[in-house]
Amino acid sequence: MSLPGLGRGGGGVVRSRPRSPWLPEGFFPASSGAGPLRLALNRRGWWRLLVEEDSGVKLLLHGLCSNTTVKSLDLKGNNLRTVGAEALGKLLRQNKSIRRLILEWNSLGMWEEGFSFFCQGLGANNFLQRLDLRNNQINHQGAGELAVALKQNASLQELDLRWNNIGLLGGRALLNCLHSNKTLKRLELAGNNVPSDILKAVEQAMDHNQDRQTILSETQNRAYILSKEVLSLKDEKTKQFLDLMETIDKQREEIARNGRMSAARVSQLQEALDEQHSIMNSLKAKLQMTEAALALSEQKVHNLGELLNAARQEQTSMAERHFTELQQQKQEGADREGRLLHDLSAASEKNLLLRNQVDELEKKCKVQQDQLFQVKQDLTNTTAELKLRAVQAEERLEMEKRRFKQSLEDMESLRVKEVDHMTQHIEASERSMQDRIQRLEAIRIALEEELSQVKAAALTERGQAEEELIKVRNQARLEEQQRLEHLEEKLRLMTESRDEAQNCYLKQKQMVAETQAKVNQLSLHADGLRRRLEELQQDLNSKEEEKVTEVNKVKVELQEQIGHLQAERTAQDGLREKIAALERQLKALSSNHREALLDKEGEISLLLEKLRMKEADISRMREEEAQRASFLQNAIMAYVQGSPLGTYSSRK
Repeated sequence: MSLPGLGRGGGGVVRSRPRSPWLPEGFFPASSGAGPLRLALNRRGWWRLLVEEDSGVKLLLHGLCSNTTVKSLDLKGNNLRTVGAEALGKLLRQNKSIRRLILEWNSLGMWEEGFSFFCQGLGANNFLQRLDLRNNQINHQGAGELAVALKQNASLQELDLRWNNIGLLGGRALLNCLHSNKTLKRLELAGNNVPSDILKAVEQAMDHNQDRQTILSETQNRAYILSKEVLSLKDEKTKQFLDLMETIDKQREEIARNGRMSAARVSQLQEALDEQHSIMNSLKAKLQMTEAALALSEQKVHNLGELLNAARQEQTSMAERHFTELQQQKQEGADREGRLLHDLSAASEKNLLLRNQVDELEKKCKVQQDQLFQVKQDLTNTTAELKLRAVQAEERLEMEKRRFKQSLEDMESLRVKEVDHMTQHIEASERSMQDRIQRLEAIRIALEEELSQVKAAALTERGQAEEELIKVRNQARLEEQQRLEHLEEKLRLMTESRDEAQNCYLKQKQMVAETQAKVNQLSLHADGLRRRLEELQQDLNSKEEEKVTEVNKVKVELQEQIGHLQAERTAQDGLREKIAALERQLKALSSNHREALLDKEGEISLLLEKLRMKEADISRMREEEAQRASFLQNAIMAYVQGSPLGTYSSRK
């Protein structure tokens, strides 16, 4: 059987408007299910399928205990009883996916045991966020059980208790439970005969919980942002460290490459020097023949010595430059990461300069070789002339040989020293590069230490932020406690004044009579006190007369009596002040009682007008629902007669 509008809603749950208590219902036998079914029409014209017995609800809720997909459950107007309430309590204990539960129009408050079991399940649940308990006939006892459950619950954010019968005691219980519940953001208590001061206190508690939630969310967001910033700083530092390591590796590769190139060039220079040695040996044999060749060779040797001196000067200047550059690099090495790349580029430029200088030295060696070749040619040209003068120069040659040998030995020693100096210079450059590498590693270690310091600073800042949060929370708690104590005092005073006003409203004549009697008693008491004062004054006068007559006899007794009289005077003054204060209090109480009576009379008149309006609305709604019920009954009868089910029942 299909019905129009049946099953509006989603999530596999039949949703509808709440059932009206004056709505007529028709009973039909169910083909399957837990018991008979009812069909009801709400004000919008929706069809609703209602289970008449609790066994079907129990089976449904038992199946939902292990469900993990249903997020919202709507059970409006299903007339749940004790079994259904217990099944709901079990569902709240076991289910971890339902976030919204609607139980409007079910009269759960009528079944005390089932509702207490439901409240126990609510206290054990930590996943439900919204709960609708409107129109469930919950009294002050049920509100107390709900308050106990709310003290244990830590997930519920919205609770709707409108149109129940919670009253003053239930409102107080719910207000007291809000001191320990810090997650509830919305609590609706309209239509429960709860005083306005309790409603205002509940609203203030809800506002306070919302403020606390916002503060907590802000602190969590700040902590999350700080953690993100710390992670980003760590990533940046790791990237910088990796970049430094890459640059250091590249520098090492370049240094190794330069070392290999310099070693190859030194080998080439050594070969060139060996060739020069061979050439000089040949020159020795040729120079023994002629003096002219010796003179020319001396001049050339002198030129070569000048060239070598120039080379030495250049090398010393280069060494000084290197030394100054090394000092500058030491100073620049103390700077931070930003200048490392610049130092590396400067080192590469210096390496290029060294390469250029080595190339210049090679060019100079080639020029010397060319000069030697020219000397050879000159020697071949002058051999003819030297043969003629050979006889004359033999004696000179022996002397010159010795000199030349000494000069050659000096030249060889100088060349050996130059080679050693070059090797030492290369080794010094390699050592300087190694020192630079060590400095870079020291800089890397310093950067790692800076990273650790930054981490420690971030941790300290986080600790400080947490301490500030704790301080803020403690301050908020102290302010809450002070505010709550102030509100409790106000509530106590307001409740006392309200109770007194109600008693005055119920017993106006008695209170007036009692106040009049009290006034009469106080006036009598005041007359008695006045008489007593007069008597005391008379006694004082008599005592003063006796004191004048017997001053010389009983000074000690008179002093004691004077002290006693002063104490009595202070007591009389205190009594007078008390009498005046009592008269003021009587006036204030009478004025307050009159104002309270006038306010209550105005409220009663407003409530009577509201009741008249409600009765008129209820009568109008009854008439409309009676018309709809008649139309609905006619439609159902026509539908049943026209359906195959009706023909089947008529055949039976």
